[in-house]
Formats: sequence, structure tokens, C-alpha cells
Amino acid sequence: MSSELAVLLGVPESSVSAALADMVGVPVAVGEPVIEEVPYAFGSPATGGLWRVRGDGWSLFVKQLQHPRHWPGLALMPPEIAKTFAAELPWRTEIELWDPRVQASLPAGLRSPILHRLVELPDDRIALWQEDVQHTPHTGDLGQFERAAFLLGRWNARSMAPDVLAVTDHPPGFALRMYAGRAVPLRGLGPLRDDGIWHHAWLADHADLRKSLLELAPHIPAMLDRLDTFPQSLPHGDASPQNLLVSLDDRADFVVIDLSFRTPHALGFDLGQLLVGLTHAGELPASMLPQVSDVIVPAYLRGLAAEGVAGADAQVRDGFATSVLLRSGFDGFRYDLLGRDDELSRTAFTERLTMARFLLDQYHGAVK
Repeated sequence: MSSELAVLLGVPESSVSAALADMVGVPVAVGEPVIEEVPYAFGSPATGGLWRVRGDGWSLFVKQLQHPRHWPGLALMPPEIAKTFAAELPWRTEIELWDPRVQASLPAGLRSPILHRLVELPDDRIALWQEDVQHTPHTGDLGQFERAAFLLGRWNARSMAPDVLAVTDHPPGFALRMYAGRAVPLRGLGPLRDDGIWHHAWLADHADLRKSLLELAPHIPAMLDRLDTFPQSLPHGDASPQNLLVSLDDRADFVVIDLSFRTPHALGFDLGQLLVGLTHAGELPASMLPQVSDVIVPAYLRGLAAEGVAGADAQVRDGFATSVLLRSGFDGFRYDLLGRDDELSRTAFTERLTMARFLLDQYHGAVK
């Protein structure tokens, strides 16, 4: 155990107790710490591991970032796509959360976890030793969605400032273009074009959805170009409810974690993951998506206005609807469940169909 902690701390085993004591502010006895592995989604290429380290009256959370060449999922990609993906993915961007410019951009109501130590590990890995945030699960309450959207609007408005945009050297839309150029053709358009898949009984009543998505596919480059003409902000990038921890202390409403897609994007981009995150996780029925959307868009616009950004309503609605469709509409289907015969699998599959249909309808309603 001490050897594992020594690796994550980047110190000799004899210095583990002193390093931990320096972070938690109390003496740590040799042999006291308990390290627990925390399960995480395999689909996160830049995540190499999560741990909780506990002692007498204290707890720390450790996240290991990694170069995507270490990600097992690369083996599932065609070799050339995997090579380009590994070379281009900005895997270190999560540490931007503690950049002074980003910290200054957070409005009252949002905060980051305390970062106790950043350890550069060998072979392009990083250990982030953070506050173990005390929080309560997001309940799916519309009031929580509304508050989160308002604060994201304020944060995105502040993140339009040149000094915040300068945190990254990637051009506008880079992350979404990368996703649309790599993931959408492989995981989205490929299966959509597969007659063998779409002849399955579970998809028999959804030929119109398939046809509409495939008809839209040739327009994806133009959709991306249009997004680049809208006002740009440096977003959270993965602002799902799971990454906006509902804080149990009084320092903020939400604690922001797990930044991603950290290149400039059109205003409204951050609303996408806020909308679909709980549905992706199977924690909010897709039938609730219209209600959530109706709440978060006006709240986000109010957040922008609170920071002096007004007159961009149509662009925000377009930016939101277009980017979430590109990110979750084409490749959100649970094809892995086809062939099962249990009701839970059928329900989970249908939920994603309902989500895709709503995202498509929302896009057509926003883009006129």
C-alpha cells in the first residue's frame, strides 16, 4: 500500500506519511492510510485511475491523468484513427481548472475542489491530489438544473474574456470537430448505415429517425462552420450534473470537476451535457428532456445577461441544439443491447432512441 501511495505522490516510501500530513494538516502515522480504488468509466481516455485515500479524520481524492496512448480503448479503433486520436487529444487540459485565470472566472456559486498537490509522474501521467468533496447526488430536480444553467451562463460569459480564451492555444471548435470527425463516423454513421442493425425488431418503427440523421450527415461540416461564427467561450466541456457536484458545504452551490473538450466553443455548448448527462447514465428518463431543456436555456440566458452578454439568444439556442446533436444525437444508441431479451435492456435501448429523436427535433426547432 505504501509503495502505491509513494508512486502516486512521487516520493520515497519513507516520505509518504510526511507528504500526506503536509496535505491534510495533521500527523499521519506510518501504516494509517487506507487507499481505495474508485470505479470509473472506461470510456474516458485521459483517466488512468481514481482513488480515495483515508486516514483518521481525513480523506483525499486522487485522480490520475494519462496520455491517451495508455487507454485500452485505442485497440478498438482502426489503427490510423487511433494514432491520430492519441496524438491530438489534449489530455492535460483538466488541470486548467486551477489556472489562476480560470479560477478568477468562476462566479459565486461555483468553485473547484482544493488541489493539494499535482505530481508529474513518469511516462506522461499526472496525479492530482484533491479535496474529497462532500456532496449529495443530483436528484434530477428542475430547480437544480435551473441553478446550474444560470451559473454556467455566468461562467461562460466570463470565459469569453481574451485572457481566459488564451488558456488554450487550440482554435475555436477544435474539440467538437475532432469528435465529429472521429467518433461520429465510427460509432454513429457507420451503424446508422448498417441495414443488418436497423432491421432489428427494436428499430423497426424508427426508420424515419435513421433517415433524418443520415440526411443530415453531409451537412455536419457546415454545422461545425456555423458554430465557429458564433460568440466563443472556453467551456467546462463536460458540464453534466455528475460533474457539477451538489455541495454540502456553504462555499458554493456546485463544485466543478472533470473538465473536458477544453477548446473555445459557441455559447450554449455547455448546456448539452447538462441536458443529457443523467439520461446517458440511466438516471433520468428521456421523456424529461423537453422539460429540462425548457428550464436550462432561459436560465443560461439569464446568466449571460447577468454578466452583460445580451442579444445572442438565437445564436445560443442554435449553438446548444447543434452541438448537443453532434455530440450525442448520432452515436448515442445502445447497439450493444441488441440481441438481449430482457425488459431492462429493451427499456434502456428505447431511452436512447427517445433521446436521439428529441435532440433531432430540438435542432430543427432551433435552426430555421
